[in-house]
Amino acid sequence: MEWGLIKRMGMGVLLTLLAAFVTGCPPGVKDQGVPSTAVTQQPPPPFSEKIKSGLDVIRVGDILHIVFTDIPDHYPPMERRVREDGTITGLPMNQTIVAAGLKVGELEKKIRELYVPKYYKRMTVQIQVRERMFTVGGYVRAPGRYPYMGEMTVLQAIRVAGDFNEFAKKTEVRVTRADGKTVIIVDCKKALKDPRYDIPIYPGDSIYVPRSLW
Repeated sequence: MEWGLIKRMGMGVLLTLLAAFVTGCPPGVKDQGVPSTAVTQQPPPPFSEKIKSGLDVIRVGDILHIVFTDIPDHYPPMERRVREDGTITGLPMNQTIVAAGLKVGELEKKIRELYVPKYYKRMTVQIQVRERMFTVGGYVRAPGRYPYMGEMTVLQAIRVAGDFNEFAKKTEVRVTRADGKTVIIVDCKKALKDPRYDIPIYPGDSIYVPRSLW
């Protein structure tokens, strides 16, 4: 075999090995690409799933009675509902602060830190959480207003009200948030099979179970 042919063959092998090194595939093996079963990143959990548990923890939907004292300015007592993003708004000087997930004493301290020493030399903040309730109406066995005793879902709230009666339309349960603006339609038959459809209930929410046509 001529020396020139040997050199050309050697160069071809070298180029093949170099290509394999760059692509990460051994010679003779095709790149298969990204597997079709690649996992899609899931969205982050809602704010309510991130907060600490416990009855002494402020929650989405809570109504807070707030009093400011020991300052030269006079602010009347105010009531603020904890929004679904976990905040309360409309504090003096148009301040906003995250409240959900904190204990009352922790929130009092954080609100005070918004104003002292930036605006005032001292300030006392007192917070009281109003009674927590939720309402279940429509075609359940015991419709009414019930105390909110901790984290719960729409199915758990309906069970508190005696569960569905024989006329209930379980596929179109209406959940109205405490702000009165947000309405969510829940398919409770799906929720029984898949907990992802069993949405959380917050203080002040109203649940209505409609009548089935059949």
